[in-house]
Amino acid sequence: MQINYVSKNVNITENLQEYAEKKLSKLSRFFDNIENIEVVFSEEDWRDGSKRHRVEVTLKANGKIIKASEANQDFRSSVDLVVDKLEAQLKKLKEKLVDKGRRTESIRGILIEETKEEKPEVVKVKRFLLKPMDLEEAILQMELLGHDFFIFRDAETDKIEVVYKRKDGKYGLIVSEEE
Repeated sequence: MQINYVSKNVNITENLQEYAEKKLSKLSRFFDNIENIEVVFSEEDWRDGSKRHRVEVTLKANGKIIKASEANQDFRSSVDLVVDKLEAQLKKLKEKLVDKGRRTESIRGILIEETKEEKPEVVKVKRFLLKPMDLEEAILQMELLGHDFFIFRDAETDKIEVVYKRKDGKYGLIVSEEE
């Protein structure tokens, strides 16, 4: 398991890296083949004037990319919280993979118990025309609808894009790419 550390406007002490590595090594109990872990340490100013220490972790396990992020008053507690989140996500992933493996067949008249995998249930489907527009118009439409995201076709590039509202009140943009 390889861990890469990135810092944004903060100094990461060797002691903090060792602490994070010790905590992240516990994740290997869920999957032996965690390929790569990237840990990003950053400091951010909050509206109340205080500083939060954010830890973002991205890892690849069993071909799946898993991300978690937490911000707290110090890096160690942020590491603890983000590892708790990752443990929950990895546990859920492992359970899904194990459930898939439990699907069985009748072999020579012997029926082996079959457990049904819970699939996500789609309860509503919306269809709409993707109107070409610029980013500012898409943000305005999103705000008018009261949504957290909005899908649109960029008028200049003709690509499908998604604008979304971030937790910090700013906006993010997802741009589709072709293979």
